[in-house]
Amino acid sequence: MSIRHALLALLAEGSKYGLQLRQEFEARTGEVWPLNVGQVYTTLQRLEREGHVESDETERDGAQRRYRITAGGERELDRWLRTPPGATPPPRDELVIKVQVAVRLPGVDVREILQVHRRRLVEEMQRYTHLKAEADPDDIALGLVVDAELFRLEAVVRWLDAADARLRRLPATPTVAAEAAPSVPARPAGPADRAPAESTPTREGARR
Repeated sequence: MSIRHALLALLAEGSKYGLQLRQEFEARTGEVWPLNVGQVYTTLQRLEREGHVESDETERDGAQRRYRITAGGERELDRWLRTPPGATPPPRDELVIKVQVAVRLPGVDVREILQVHRRRLVEEMQRYTHLKAEADPDDIALGLVVDAELFRLEAVVRWLDAADARLRRLPATPTVAAEAAPSVPARPAGPADRAPAESTPTREGARR
């Protein structure tokens, strides 16, 4: 999430104090993402160095300094709004990496690992569902955040289900005993193993 661009968007509405920016940010995002006030001022200082915002030079106290967006900041905000989030390469999803590692670890029940994460995600979905049911229908900010989280969590659960189905299709792993059993070389056939030769008919039998 880009805090710097969120602050630029708030300043595009008009000049604001640092504490005011923090309060409005939390209110606009449904108070789901708390923001540290120190992070607000650090971000504002960086934006000011970049020429995207400017502040009242006469007000020395940071808490009382008003900030406003510049023309360069407006262009940066517009560029950010129109730029799709990076889709390639795929983000390093920690859950995907965990499953990939677990598949190769001996003695690890990968499908049990999948179910542990699935249960936790379902609990999170239930929590957001209750939050949505209790929220004011007119609270657009909270509704957008909750819907986004529900769709995201549902997608992860579906991926876990697909991963579980993929693991079910894997061939059974040979047992250790079968792999460790030494192969017994074939013993060359001896005289006792040879089939008895057919008896040669006698002259008397031939005359018959």
